Order: sequence, then structure tokens, then C-alpha cells
Amino acid sequence: MKYGFYTPNFDFFGDATVLAELAAEAEVAGWDGFFIWDHLQFIEPVADPWIALTAMALRTKSIRLGPLVTPVPRRHIGKLAREVLTLDRLSNGRLTLGVGAGYPHLPDYVSFGDSGDQRDRAARFDEALGLLDELCSGKPVQHNGAHYRVETGAFASGIQRPRVPIWVAATWPAKRPLVRAARWDGIVASGAYGLEVEPAAIAEIAAHVRRERPDEPVDILRFGRTENPSDTSVVGACAAAGATWWIEYAPPAGSSLAEVRSRIALGPPRI
Repeated sequence: MKYGFYTPNFDFFGDATVLAELAAEAEVAGWDGFFIWDHLQFIEPVADPWIALTAMALRTKSIRLGPLVTPVPRRHIGKLAREVLTLDRLSNGRLTLGVGAGYPHLPDYVSFGDSGDQRDRAARFDEALGLLDELCSGKPVQHNGAHYRVETGAFASGIQRPRVPIWVAATWPAKRPLVRAARWDGIVASGAYGLEVEPAAIAEIAAHVRRERPDEPVDILRFGRTENPSDTSVVGACAAAGATWWIEYAPPAGSSLAEVRSRIALGPPRI
């Protein structure tokens, strides 16, 4: 089991300098990863996640970093690939890319002209994942699909091989997102309109992965909140069910920066 800390990118987290400081503090406190939300607008101020991740990479040396999750259908695929490859090199191979189709019920998704149609987002997401894999392969890409048309020479590859790990969001108990996510490197498991899923659901997700990819490791993330490092009962149950990462999340409202700093400093709830 590995342990990550997870914050929004808005309100008192909406400052790239603050996020970089928190990532550095998390590294010192023994966390294995530090991850942030990706929203265009929510509670002002809002920090651009890629600028914030760049600042975080420059302040840290070993902790894993990334967005959880970036809504791929509303991003320019070429620019996203460039950001991923650049940050992978800058961080010396510490980037993990969390991706999802996005939540169109939130205002930042449709406010800028992006489609809120569920089927359209899912189709664009599936095509974009394959294309992103190609763009990060270090080979020329010719792609003529339903939603994307790309003809380009090879992008310079990043540090990690075969590419940056891709963790894909899957909202439990929907099956189609789980099938999609199990094809990649990790499953960002969450409940509908919330973060936490029960250990029994983690066990079902793990069983699906074993059936589909018995010889390949796939990370399974479980979000949760603990008061201190000794608060490990749910963490242990999730690990026993098959979770490989515990993602401790800071609430998006109702807390203070000082409280978040204090929880980070206490360290992860290792079992």
C-alpha cells in the first residue's frame, strides 16, 4: 500500500506557491504522492493544475505528483501530451496522469463551450486515451478518428517507460467505466458524487482486474480521510480488499490551511 495526499486547486489551495509548499511538506512527512484537482472555476482563486504541478515538481525530489483527475475531453490533446511529457522530464519521472471524462454538472465543464452530453464525452474520452498513448510513444502519429484528427512527427518521449502511468476514473458501481479503467495502469475508484467506496466494492474491482489482466499490475486507488496515522482500520480493510493506494483527501470546504498542514505533517496512516 502507498499513500497519497489530495487537495483541491481552489480557495486557499488556489495558489501554486501554497500547493508547492504542501507537496514539499508531504514529502518530508513520508507521503508517497501528492495529487490535486483539475477545475477551471470553482471557488476563487483557482490555480491552473499544470502550473501548480510544475511548481510542486521544482520543490520536491521523490514524491509522486499528478492531477486526479484531468477531464480529457475538454483538453486539447496535443497540448495535454506536451504538458505530460514536459512535466515527466522536469520531475525526473515522478508524474502520474489521472484522467476522467469530467463532470458536466459542474459549471466549469460546460461554461466554456464543452459538450455535457454523456455519450459524447465517453466516446471522446476513449478515443483520446488511445491517441494520448500514441503521442507519448516517441513515434510519429497519424490518426483520423471520429473526434480527433492528428498528423504529426514524433514527440520527444518522457522519462518513464513505456510512458507516464495513466490512472483512469471509474465511478462505482457503473461497469463501463470500470472496464475502460482496467485497460490502463490504475483505477481511480469513487462513488457517485462522492469519493469513498466500501472495501467490498474495492474487492469487486480487484476481482475484475484479476480476471481481465491476471499477469499485469494495476493500481487501485481508494479515497478516504483519517484523523491521524494510527487511524488505520478502514485503510487496512481496503488494502486487504485489493487497494494499492490510500488517497487521503483534504475537504474542499470547512477546513483551514493550518488544519491541512497539520494533517500532512502527521504522516500517512501506514498499516
